[in-house]
Amino acid sequence: MKRIVLVATAAVVAAGGAGFAVSASADTGGSGAAAVAAKGIDWGKCEVSGPSDPMNKAECAQVEVPLDYGRPNGRKISIAVSRFRHTDEKNYQGTLFVNPGGPGGSGLQYAPALARWIGGTGHADVAAKYDIIGFDPRGVGSSKPALSCDPNFSDPIRPDYVPSSAKEEKAWIAKSRKYAQDCAKKFGWLLPHMRTTDAARDVDAIRAALGQDKISWYGFSYGTYFGATYATLFPKRVKRMVLDGNVNPKTVWYDAQLEQDKAFEHNMKAWWAWIAKYDSLYHLGKSEKAVEAKYYAVRAAAKKAPIGGQMGPDELDDTVLSAGYNTGYYIPFAQALSAWVNDKDASGLLDWMSPGGDDNGFAVYNAVQAADARWPRNWRKWHHDAAKLYRQGYRFNTWSNVWFNAPVAFWPFQGGPEFKLKGAKGLAGMLLVQSTQDAATPVAGGVEMHKVFPSSRLVFEVGGKTHANTLNGNACLDDKVAAYLDTGALPQSHRGPDAYCKAVPALNDPDPTAMTAKAARASAGKDLPVGRP
Repeated sequence: MKRIVLVATAAVVAAGGAGFAVSASADTGGSGAAAVAAKGIDWGKCEVSGPSDPMNKAECAQVEVPLDYGRPNGRKISIAVSRFRHTDEKNYQGTLFVNPGGPGGSGLQYAPALARWIGGTGHADVAAKYDIIGFDPRGVGSSKPALSCDPNFSDPIRPDYVPSSAKEEKAWIAKSRKYAQDCAKKFGWLLPHMRTTDAARDVDAIRAALGQDKISWYGFSYGTYFGATYATLFPKRVKRMVLDGNVNPKTVWYDAQLEQDKAFEHNMKAWWAWIAKYDSLYHLGKSEKAVEAKYYAVRAAAKKAPIGGQMGPDELDDTVLSAGYNTGYYIPFAQALSAWVNDKDASGLLDWMSPGGDDNGFAVYNAVQAADARWPRNWRKWHHDAAKLYRQGYRFNTWSNVWFNAPVAFWPFQGGPEFKLKGAKGLAGMLLVQSTQDAATPVAGGVEMHKVFPSSRLVFEVGGKTHANTLNGNACLDDKVAAYLDTGALPQSHRGPDAYCKAVPALNDPDPTAMTAKAARASAGKDLPVGRP
């Protein structure tokens, strides 16, 4: 569920490819956990950046798992795992796995991070009861092998996401097709085994190697679908699950990115309206429409003359998109945009721009989504849907989202079928948290996930615009999470959402007159860098 492009005349491109098949073993085979459990885990020091790196207090290891769980004695890959150990021996609760989302997000450093975030809400005593387990899912980061197809694919300056002609659209199609071909050439043996069900079986293998009968899970964004997949495959292995920013199980995955396009349009307009509210500071327009017009004027100019010589329209979109994810970016991005428009100072925008040069997250994102579900293989469908949304006024994210997902249209095999999530009888109650204006995982995802798992409880953050917003300063949410992780306590069941928390005004609608740029930047710290979800 990530990015896209537009043109007046549809280019019909048939996506082909043969010689690959997605193994069903990840959905139906044995867990493979017993063989991994027999070896255990050889913990050692983690790779760190310096003496202040939180990973100094964690342990790290590689856990060898089967490439194909239908052939447990065949080829092996390894999963990078970290552990931040409990300190409360008397009240030990077991292991708490954390996944930041993606697919493609590295979770290795999230072991100490999650402990820090829970502690930051005033509940360090709860974190102290768990061994918190971070990990890089198969193909990600420090796991072996790490998937990479073309490290330079996203390097600036890229062609405009929104093509003004069939020629420009075909250029992006060719770029996307080439990326899929590069993935097939380098990792054709791995791609069919990148389903979320494969990764869930890896988690169960790690569980067994840890000597645990059950696990708890904290999943953000795509991590909600990941956790729900584990719960479907291994319901008796689940102790507790917090799912924050829920994927809609009905839209995996093509339709999900179309729903995102609508939601991000709403959230970007909310940011532009917020900027207009403080026009005396930013001087970008006195109304939402005026600020929006100014933004698109800056974008058009960047196509002709890149900002600071480095940032074209795509790089600008990618940068400020985070304001649609997280209101913590409202102030620093407004300041940066204002500095460029009013003073021709590009430094603020360039400081936030991604330099490119690493496609691991992007490669895994495409690989997982391609294997998980069936996608349209004829470009006419992609073009038709994107052009229609764009004409309807969903301008900001529609075409960029196409191109973020487009390699899947040319993948060397047709993925799927989609794995059906199911709440088994006796499954432990999950805690689902959903911000009602989350753009990356729109609110319908929380509602549908709640239906799939009847024993779950759903908490709405009413009016919340930040994606996956627990452990981020809303005490109403965070206290419910802490109580659940501590004792398993859940809100009482009600028809529809089971509990409500209001978005915190100071976080959801920050006041730049009362917050410094430094504080604003810090407030965006608990972000989920990979994902939609």
